[in-house]
Amino acid sequence: MKKWREIHPTSWTIIIGTIFGRMSTSMSIPFLAIYLTAEKGASASFAGLVIAVSSLVGILASFYGGYISDKLGREKVMLAAIFGWTFVFAGFALASHIWVFIVMNALNGLCKALFEPSSKALLSAMTKEETRLLVFNLRYTAINIGVVFGPLLGLYLGSSHSTAPFLAPAVIYALYGLMLFIQFKKHPAGTGARVNGITVREAFFTAKNDRLFTIALAGIILSAFGYSQLSSTFPQYMAESPFIENGAKLFGYMLTLNAVVVLVTQYPIVHVAKRFPPLFSIMLGNVMISASLLIFTISHSLSSLVVIVILFTVGEVLLFSMMDLFVDRIAKPDMKGTYFGAMGFSQLGNVIGPWAGGVCIDLFGPDRPSLIFSVLAGVTLLGMPLLALAYRQVRTAAHSTPEMEKPL
Repeated sequence: MKKWREIHPTSWTIIIGTIFGRMSTSMSIPFLAIYLTAEKGASASFAGLVIAVSSLVGILASFYGGYISDKLGREKVMLAAIFGWTFVFAGFALASHIWVFIVMNALNGLCKALFEPSSKALLSAMTKEETRLLVFNLRYTAINIGVVFGPLLGLYLGSSHSTAPFLAPAVIYALYGLMLFIQFKKHPAGTGARVNGITVREAFFTAKNDRLFTIALAGIILSAFGYSQLSSTFPQYMAESPFIENGAKLFGYMLTLNAVVVLVTQYPIVHVAKRFPPLFSIMLGNVMISASLLIFTISHSLSSLVVIVILFTVGEVLLFSMMDLFVDRIAKPDMKGTYFGAMGFSQLGNVIGPWAGGVCIDLFGPDRPSLIFSVLAGVTLLGMPLLALAYRQVRTAAHSTPEMEKPL
């Protein structure tokens, strides 16, 4: 309980705001691919590109977003991103042409690229080292509490058939931004923004020349490729598959089950995983996500879908619960935002993944899941050798920098 009492009030605002932000996002964005194919007549591959553009912009902007948070302060960057989201979701709600969806999702990626590294760096700066794993996992829990209810609300409001539900996120992000603004005014000295004096070029090459970071990042990109299939290829395939009835509705239930499994398993998994180096958990997460994709190639029964979601979710927890901790350990204190921003390059997997999944559906057809998902699983599994190499470097460097490998 002592660690809970040590959590900064601004951190609690971010964590609670994350619940409502992710709830509103998950009631809209995951159904966008279905809406574009079913209502706008877009092909699966084109719908995948519309979804992927968010991550593409995130790749281009996340490093700079993290860098400017180190230079200008976390608060300014976070508020700009949150109020930007208000505009973005209002734009989604009013959109009628596909090009508008592309622009809005690109801006969605920009807001995420600004907010994510800034908020993580702020949480790190405001939190003692021994409490950081708890704070990072509370944030992750908040994400999944939101995702428990978001898809169900999306189904109820008809997000796969209408853009009207996008108005809800617009309102919620406006309120979230207002609450953060009040909190920043109330605790101006406790936000802990750190400013460094290096240029963006120097920051880029500092991260680029960190060999451990770049190798691990490459493996995480391929892991993210597999993870991206949940919100892109899965809904498109299930909506079109001749083997699955009411695929769109079933997909909504799968998203909710995914979030519930995260909430149930996250802390037991982290309790065990914290005994090992973060990269070990990330490696295991890659294997489990790949395995869940492979199961999709052979069975579509309800019990199989439950197993797929459970395997996928445990892999997701292992991957994301330890990724922030890995970055936090290897980054210098005055470059936390830069490193968290550089980890945004992992979004490359979320760019290629939806497009590749859509191409596989168009190329092989929704009646050949064995080909679709074996290709996607194989690409994901290519991340293992890279992660293993990074893990070996951690073990080798453990004698000189034991904090890199120490359990918590």
